[in-house]
Amino acid sequence: MPEIIEITDLSAEGLKPYCKLTEAQLRAESGVFIAETAKVIEYALDFGCEPVSMLTERRHLDGQAGKILARCGNIPVYTGESELLASLTGYELTRGILCAMKRPVMPDLHEVCSNASRVAVLEDLADPTNIGAIFRSAAALGFDAVCLNKNCCDPLYRRAVRVSMGTVFQIPWTRIESIAELKAMGFKTAAMALTDNSVSIEDEALSHESKLAVVIGNEGRGLSEKTISHCDYTVKIPMSNGVDSLNAAAASAVAFWQLRRR
Repeated sequence: MPEIIEITDLSAEGLKPYCKLTEAQLRAESGVFIAETAKVIEYALDFGCEPVSMLTERRHLDGQAGKILARCGNIPVYTGESELLASLTGYELTRGILCAMKRPVMPDLHEVCSNASRVAVLEDLADPTNIGAIFRSAAALGFDAVCLNKNCCDPLYRRAVRVSMGTVFQIPWTRIESIAELKAMGFKTAAMALTDNSVSIEDEALSHESKLAVVIGNEGRGLSEKTISHCDYTVKIPMSNGVDSLNAAAASAVAFWQLRRR
């Protein structure tokens, strides 16, 4: 049974993951991430993530948190009224439940992509909201995996996990050094970029590729010239009304739908 702990001391050691550690410290020092909302926590448990502790409003103990607690063993569960928890975390809890969980072991590229036909590749994306939205679109629109370069923000950032609606636990992902690794596995690569050599996303050759990696760049500067030059295609989404581009999350959704498996 979980250990229910009424919060009386906001400096308690067990509360550090929820209020005193940055995302980077959670990852580097504690090896944990924070899952938020009952649905996301359940997806993480289904994936095999190990819970460490939970923070929840008292009113949820006999409600939506109860079902989760039945799966979590003897973990500490910190609880209190919503106003107290908001003062602790600095924000209102979304649907009242947070869970600190051990980070899963990251699989290698071949494990993630060996049987894939459609892969999203993310280069230097900095916004966890965009990361979460891209994961959700990739999972919903039939992509098999997501690869991120070393400069992308962490898909297990609290906000990225929440915006993804838990799809970071439903679609395989890993880190990648360069697109050359995917090309060596037989993937054709499509850089989403506006250049003089860009082809329309509606080009039939793209949809006919048996293995395709769609490469999406930084929110501000897009893809590096080096990456574009090493891709097999440079692809653009036709625009109207003088608009030059979509943001990364919106562009990825369009690309995933158009370039999905047929």
